[in-house]
Amino acid sequence: MALAGLQRDGVAALAPLRRVELIVVLGALTAFGALSIDMYLPALPAIARDFHVEIGRAENTLAAFFLGFAAGQAFFGPMADRFGRKPPLYAGLLLYSAMCAACALSSSVEMLMAARFFQAVGACAGGVVARACVRDLFGPAETPRIFAYMMLVLGVAPLIAPFLGGYFLIWASWRAIFWFQFVFGGLVALAVAIRLPETHGGAHRALHPFVIVADYARITRDRRFIAYALSAAVSNGSLYAYLTGSAHVFIDIFHVAPQNFGWFFGINAIGLIGTAQIAARLVHGRLPEAIMVTAQFAHVAAGLLLVAVSLTGLGGVFGLGASLFVFLSFNGAINPMGTGAAMRHYGANAGMASALLGSLSFVVGFGVSLVMGAFNAATPLPLAAVMAGCALTGLLLHVALRPRDIQQI
Repeated sequence: MALAGLQRDGVAALAPLRRVELIVVLGALTAFGALSIDMYLPALPAIARDFHVEIGRAENTLAAFFLGFAAGQAFFGPMADRFGRKPPLYAGLLLYSAMCAACALSSSVEMLMAARFFQAVGACAGGVVARACVRDLFGPAETPRIFAYMMLVLGVAPLIAPFLGGYFLIWASWRAIFWFQFVFGGLVALAVAIRLPETHGGAHRALHPFVIVADYARITRDRRFIAYALSAAVSNGSLYAYLTGSAHVFIDIFHVAPQNFGWFFGINAIGLIGTAQIAARLVHGRLPEAIMVTAQFAHVAAGLLLVAVSLTGLGGVFGLGASLFVFLSFNGAINPMGTGAAMRHYGANAGMASALLGSLSFVVGFGVSLVMGAFNAATPLPLAAVMAGCALTGLLLHVALRPRDIQQI
């Protein structure tokens, strides 16, 4: 179907298999960040040993990735609105692949940190363009549900990536993880070239830095956007805390074998996927922000449970794993509903809105990751406390910032 037909009729007008195919490709683009993070989590202790540094230094390579992902999105958003969706995407995929090779060849933790930063800059193009394409193709009412469906694809990364990373450590070394990512980037680039249409032909938008900053400032002043984007980003900061600190907790504190770490990670991914699909069904006839705030209240309650289990040691590693499952599952509803609510009013500059969404999330992730990297914890309590704090702060931001009459926004 031609671009004009896609924009006029939406993906619903396509054959069911073609519709699924587009969602899979877009979901794969959003999975670059998750794959690049989750796959190497089991390797963090091994990286620290290989470079003869403390675990906190190895965890800072993750913080560098978060920072690069946040910074890169601010760049790719305006590019996607000005030149169309696919040219910036190709540039990002090329940079990603080059930096995967640089990560694999790193000779020091500082070199790995720099390569991870620029790997993230390339990876973020996938998420920016995918979210903008969804907004190009679907009506505002349908976008939250499509984002939730994309979680089915996105959820595959945390489901299998830690297993792959753990077994690469057994079969080869942590460097093989980045060579695998190099191959994955090439395969997705091929799928984009063959099966993803250009959904936005570009626009004559000024790319002067002052104009770009002014456009971003205008979006951040819009409470219809920032209330849901910021509160979702902070709530999902708990996920970044988990990503940063979970390998140390399970592998170093509870002595879980790296190849078995993926079981805990994969079960949590199932929870994320499941709640996302429940949210997709509940959003019919409802405002996504209403579902989002309900999930955030439940998130806070689950955070209190997580802290209690960490303090008491109830159930040991399995008690901690179960409480993490309950807590993290609610992120699966908060993220797509927050994204849908924030982007509902942004069609013409969906690229910039998408970029700002991602940047907010990863700026929070960067800060949370630095906090976690400061701990060389002997118990799970610091991880639980940071995660619960993110949940509570996200809920308070939602209640404080949301427009007073959401029915008329």
